[in-house]
Amino acid sequence: MISAEQNDLMTRVGPTAPAGQLLRRYWQPVALLDELDGPRPVRAVRLLGQDLVLFRDEHGNLGLMDRDCPHRGADLAYGRIEGGGLRCPFHGWLFDASGQCLETPAEPAGSKLCTRIRQKAYPVQVRSGIVFGYLGEGEPPAFPEFDCFVAPDSHTFAFKGHFDCNWLQALEVGIDPAHASYLHRFFEDEDTSESYGKQFRGASADSSMPITKVLREYDRPEIRVDPTDYGMRLTALRRLSEQDTHVRVTNVVFPQAFVIPMSSEMTISQWHVPIDDTSCYWYAIFTSFTGPVDKQQMRDQRLELYELPDYMPRKNRANNYGYDVKEQLTETYTGMGMDINVHDQWAVESQGRIQDRTREHLGTTDKGIIAYRRMLVAAIENTRTGDAAPMLIGAEEAARFSGPPSIDGIGQAANPDDYWRDADLERRRKSDWASARLAG
Repeated sequence: MISAEQNDLMTRVGPTAPAGQLLRRYWQPVALLDELDGPRPVRAVRLLGQDLVLFRDEHGNLGLMDRDCPHRGADLAYGRIEGGGLRCPFHGWLFDASGQCLETPAEPAGSKLCTRIRQKAYPVQVRSGIVFGYLGEGEPPAFPEFDCFVAPDSHTFAFKGHFDCNWLQALEVGIDPAHASYLHRFFEDEDTSESYGKQFRGASADSSMPITKVLREYDRPEIRVDPTDYGMRLTALRRLSEQDTHVRVTNVVFPQAFVIPMSSEMTISQWHVPIDDTSCYWYAIFTSFTGPVDKQQMRDQRLELYELPDYMPRKNRANNYGYDVKEQLTETYTGMGMDINVHDQWAVESQGRIQDRTREHLGTTDKGIIAYRRMLVAAIENTRTGDAAPMLIGAEEAARFSGPPSIDGIGQAANPDDYWRDADLERRRKSDWASARLAG
């Protein structure tokens, strides 16, 4: 158990909160790039407790600014795209993507007022279909050359979804390897050939055994936690026989992302991004090592569960997450449908909008969560004193990153570490874009 003060330290994300100050030192997902499609490329955004507006001007430049007009506080999310920027409908003040005021048309002719007005604006970059913003001070860190950022656009797909709870408990479900044997348990296995785009519905690599069968029948994994230069690696081992072990390698990329295997051909890089203290979005980049991603199929599958324009889940607290008693008895462990995102959503939202960690009792399989919290608290304290924190890297260091390896497969019991390293290398050798990186 931890104290209420420690819980607040880790979970609160406003501009003056210690965790909020830490997270502002990193690039944060702001929106999906395709949220700016259509006749009016303007989106209201709430991130880390701040109200912002994201827009694209007529020349294709992206801007991210504070949402309240510096004139008299009107909402710039209702602004007009014209004149090389975003114009406030109240008095016509115009701002470019850097926040510089270009015009104050209601002022007397010849007025120089606009030259003295600058709206607070923030750097943005686009990576693999996601717009990232930097809300901190000084130079932002470089993007590590991870698979999700260097794969061709044709081999990545980005999506997001809303969680009605604090970001930390949402993140912690992804770094908990033990829960999959229960929360994501299916009583019958589907045809794995129909699993494209679905998590935990295919077969483990180097095997025809469905992942659902592995998780259901081998529910006491040995979990290893190893520190890495990007955060930590979690290895879950399920001994299937004297010869074979199911090996699942997931990764925590500090401060709030994880990289997990989706299938033998695809990985998921996912961020849990605070909207404010009591809600968050998950953003995911699906990266294929084989052929191009079928983006339409992936999108259609997920829009069955999420409503536009805000990517709100169709199953939620209001309708009990689609809970069905008969299904819970005969088909799934939760009774909440076949998509594991709904299972995760229920698990973390049911803890409350901010989990009261003073009441929890952690076990051996929570070692990854314990290690992450220690890393998080240490980075928060370092930020308070102006010291370094993990993954605040420059361009030269960023170029040395790759992967991180994320594998779900069945190998020999004696050497699981050799297995996942060899499996990752073999997958890269067979991939056009990843093999080119190996050769380089």
